Amino acid sequence: MQTSPIGIFDSGYGGLTVFRSIADQLPGYNYIYLGDNARSPYGDHSFETIYKYTLECVEWLFAKGCELVILACNTASAKALRTIQQHDLPAKYPDRRVLGVIRPTAEVIGGFTRSKQVGVMGTRGTINSKSYLIEINKFFPDIAVHQQSCPMWVPLIENNEHLQPGADFFIDEYCNQLMMKSGDIDCVLLACTHYPLLLPKLKNVFPDSINILTQGEIVANSLVNYLKRHPELEQKLGKNGEKSFYTSGDALAFDEHASIFFGEELRSEKMG
Repeated sequence: MQTSPIGIFDSGYGGLTVFRSIADQLPGYNYIYLGDNARSPYGDHSFETIYKYTLECVEWLFAKGCELVILACNTASAKALRTIQQHDLPAKYPDRRVLGVIRPTAEVIGGFTRSKQVGVMGTRGTINSKSYLIEINKFFPDIAVHQQSCPMWVPLIENNEHLQPGADFFIDEYCNQLMMKSGDIDCVLLACTHYPLLLPKLKNVFPDSINILTQGEIVANSLVNYLKRHPELEQKLGKNGEKSFYTSGDALAFDEHASIFFGEELRSEKMG
């Protein structure tokens, strides 16, 4: 029976930028999106808290019938994914799969840099986990990774203040701090799914020679390849083109902001 939707999880709105790319590449599938807006942002929480929150949301999506869940959140991917994959799935959900956004990005980033000097901008949680340092080194040991945490960016974006003049100080500050770490950086990875909304301003800050990399298309391409390699899972997926949206916060507030990230109007429900 092809009934299972693909679950897509984020701490808030940012995962909708990844969902948009996935839906564009795999439009016929059924999807359930869950944003944990009531407990967002995740960036400054401890490993234990992020793992607890993420597992609760993954299990909620499993209860909704999802056989496959994408953690479209860098912080959750950095701090919860490995434990869920290695401990919770084998123990309780051996037939379910949970994937993240870090490994697919690390696998391809070498194709976007010539200088072998890459900048990674993310939340404190993602940066402090050193997940990108570890994963990129596995695939490209010759690439130097320079990290920069940007703790003010997600709050600015979630409050729809990111394109206002008041955001310029924090955008300039973090970008300048990153570039001071190496003048040879030619690729900057936006390692938070919220950050694509800052692209208009980031393109004005960084020189044209720097490739600014977002994750939506990369993760979507990786999912396409994953489903080709796992037909036994792909055959379980529902294909009616249905999209459902849920939030742990206020549904009306979610809908008001979510369309900015997803690129079209949507209607959500509060998770029960």
